[in-house]
Amino acid sequence: MKKKVTSVFLATLLVFPYQIGNASVNEEATSKDEVVYGSLSANGALHELYVVNMLEVEQPGSIIDYGEYTEVRNLTDLTVIEQDGDEVKLEASPGWFYYQGNMAADRELPWNIEISYVLDGQEILPEDLAGQEGRLLLTIHTSENEQVDSLFFENYTMQISLTLNTEIISNIQAPDANIANVGKKRQLTYTVMPDSEGEISFLADVVDFEMEGIDIAAIPLSMALDHLETDEMTGEMRTLSDAIQEINNGVSDLNTGVSELNNGVQSLNSGSRQYQAGMNEIKNASAEIIQASRTIDQSLGMLHQGLNGSSSEMDLGDLAQLPAGLSQIAGGLNEVAGGLTKLNQNYSVAFSALNDTINKIPTATVSEEDIQQLYASGANQETIARLVEVYAAAQTAKGTYDNVKEAFMAVSATLEGTSDAVTEISGQLSSMASGISTAMENMDGLDALAELEAGIGQLAKNYGQFHSGLISYTDGVGQLANSYGEIASGFGEVAKGTSELRSGVGELRDGTAELADATNDLPEKMQEEIDAMMNEFDKSDFEPVSFVSAKNTNISSVQFILKTDSIEVEEEEEQVLVEEEGEISFWERLKNLFL
Repeated sequence: MKKKVTSVFLATLLVFPYQIGNASVNEEATSKDEVVYGSLSANGALHELYVVNMLEVEQPGSIIDYGEYTEVRNLTDLTVIEQDGDEVKLEASPGWFYYQGNMAADRELPWNIEISYVLDGQEILPEDLAGQEGRLLLTIHTSENEQVDSLFFENYTMQISLTLNTEIISNIQAPDANIANVGKKRQLTYTVMPDSEGEISFLADVVDFEMEGIDIAAIPLSMALDHLETDEMTGEMRTLSDAIQEINNGVSDLNTGVSELNNGVQSLNSGSRQYQAGMNEIKNASAEIIQASRTIDQSLGMLHQGLNGSSSEMDLGDLAQLPAGLSQIAGGLNEVAGGLTKLNQNYSVAFSALNDTINKIPTATVSEEDIQQLYASGANQETIARLVEVYAAAQTAKGTYDNVKEAFMAVSATLEGTSDAVTEISGQLSSMASGISTAMENMDGLDALAELEAGIGQLAKNYGQFHSGLISYTDGVGQLANSYGEIASGFGEVAKGTSELRSGVGELRDGTAELADATNDLPEKMQEEIDAMMNEFDKSDFEPVSFVSAKNTNISSVQFILKTDSIEVEEEEEQVLVEEEGEISFWERLKNLFL
């Protein structure tokens, strides 16, 4: 029975030799991905290339793939892959099938990659760089290899990454790189856009130099832009645009305040000049007043001495001139008091204008963050610097005024008090002149003369005290006039400064208004620029092609992963010295081989 079953089974195999034990021939995979791995020297020269092919298989059977490989290796299972010229035949089950194909030594990449090293200004070979110390300039240049299909150069973006050990590489200058810290190491990443040559470099101080291999990846740009989000970026631009508009509004308010400040300061400066002129007039007249008062004082003394005991011999003609002199002095002092009153009125008007103007300066605080955002907006840097300077000057002026405001307020009271004092002195002199005149009119004979003598004596004594007070007053007026010269000069400088400030703030207002107009639609313009850039690099219609063979179809993706040799200090091998104990014969050495 067993022999009969075996015979039937063998007959079946003869009738259906290909229906049992063999799957169908699929010819090609449903889709295929290629990852091209390349090993480069430290200066960018290509060592070797191999491709990991990933085939998506839906039906079991034989798959035919194409590629000019020097060797193939099954990475999925233990089945044998057959190779006939550029044809690769394999048996695959449903799912993903992986195999590696090593490419010929003369196969080239789509890019020329050149890496150069300059140490302390001298170019150096990478093999001589290991363990060196100095200032290193590393430069990577990429360009199109015209010997390879241009489709890859025109549609692929390259990402170049370098990992640097910060313990031996420091003071890194890489302005075009994205820098990330990875423990004690620092990773520099550069991007080269499609259809563009790359020229990237970095500077650093190195000691005992070593460096890991440089990683270079290339993928279609459409893969890199699939998830590009711009909402947050345009939102930040809208915030910046609104901030610039607020700054422009603030500058407009500042311009109005500075104009009012300048008008008030100019009025104050004009009143200050009038006040200074009046003080100088009083100062210049003080010498004449003192001299006249001294003459009166001396005359009263002489008159009293003359009247004392010599009434019968005295000529009263000179005495009659005394009231007129006193009245003349009193009139001059009245004019001085009137001038001080008018000066006080002008000063009060000017001070009121200054006070109102200073109070109108905006007190809003502009933060350092606001200023930095304005600098980052791309506006004219000189205009921004002037804005910051004007803002600081305005706030300084406001703060300074608040500190000296009490002194300004005291000036009006001082002027009023001085005017009242001069008026009082003038009144006393007028009363004195009137009293002397009345006394002389009522004087009758020697008895009256004796009474006059006593009155003149009392007058001379009182006038001496008045004269001393008058000297102190005029000395004070002189000091005030001299001191006020510096104050008046300061007001003049302030007036000049506020005039220049008004002009500068006016220009600044024009600049910020222009900046606000230019940035009002900044988010929209940025979005337009982004859209234009994305349109320029839009590779959405790009269809991948095989790097290894144009015969391959259904290509889903092709990627390149390249890495250069690392630069390392070679470790010296320890040599073990074996001391020979004399000469041994050939037969002894042969015998030792089997021991």
